Amino acid sequence: MDLTNLKPAKGSRKSVKRIGRGQGSGKGGTSTRGHKGAKSRSGYSKKLGYEGGQMSLARRVPKFGFRNFNRVVYKGINIDVLQSLSEKLRSDVIDPNILISNGYASKKDLIKILGRGELHLKLNVTAHAFSATAKKIIEDLGGSANIF
Repeated sequence: MDLTNLKPAKGSRKSVKRIGRGQGSGKGGTSTRGHKGAKSRSGYSKKLGYEGGQMSLARRVPKFGFRNFNRVVYKGINIDVLQSLSEKLRSDVIDPNILISNGYASKKDLIKILGRGELHLKLNVTAHAFSATAKKIIEDLGGSANIF
């Protein structure tokens, strides 16, 4: 066997529909575009979202709400997650790199520590933000809550 024997599997390749190549081809004349009208002309392109005169989806569906483009979105991680992570790693230091490497956040996330759950260890936590409850819980046990 050599390169001259290679060919695609049967049925895997279709021949191109050659339109506008004379009447004998069966696809000449109007070149499968039908007769007259905008769609038969060269240069025609349908407007984005146009539905043939029917009210477009963008206009049928009502607008509502407000999206603040200045909003800062944090990835929330609770105190009980820190507790289990520090027990697993046997470490009293938790920072964004540790949370990222253990799959609790991704590289681009801003991390906020939230106050759900219980904490029994003294931890030194570094994050982008802390809720008041979480900060109080960490500091009451003698740990530190540092902003990254």
